[in-house]
Amino acid sequence: MKTTNIMIVGVGGQGTLLTSRILGGLALDAGYDVKLSEVHGMAQRGGSVVTYVRYGEKVAEPIIEEGMADIIIAFERLEALRYAHFLKKDGVLIANDQKIEPMPVLLGMADYPENVLENLAKKYTLFSVDAMQQAKQLGNSRVFNIIVLGLVAKHMKFSKEEWYKVIEKTVPPKTVEINKKAFDAGYQL
Repeated sequence: MKTTNIMIVGVGGQGTLLTSRILGGLALDAGYDVKLSEVHGMAQRGGSVVTYVRYGEKVAEPIIEEGMADIIIAFERLEALRYAHFLKKDGVLIANDQKIEPMPVLLGMADYPENVLENLAKKYTLFSVDAMQQAKQLGNSRVFNIIVLGLVAKHMKFSKEEWYKVIEKTVPPKTVEINKKAFDAGYQL
């Protein structure tokens, strides 16, 4: 089996690290060699966060090079734009349609780009979802990343039961049910 390369990109506090642990746990449970790497940057100040998940029969290193990602999971529009060039030609970009203005935009030193997802869809295979709105409808905005993960699951070869199992052992016990509902919401898209 070839190595599968997944990047998770977002802004600090969006759940990129939890998402990478779920994906890594899923691949480990399936018997794959797994490598994870996290780049935090200024995450605590709303900065960019990137995590890499690589799995296969034998994985030598955790970092994904440009043009090598099978899947990019973006929790914010601008982060999707910033990292899209890491995607393979036949890769899939799954983006949460959320806008979080970075510090230069907030300070008036830069403009937030217009039509980010529309422009990305012209060049890449893009699936987008307003996961924050759906999470609010479920009654917990913090599970938006699991909604996105439900959409991602449709592009991977693991059963729904395998996803449930790793979600149950990764998220805090009191949040298992809402996270499973969030996963289902994304999976049904």
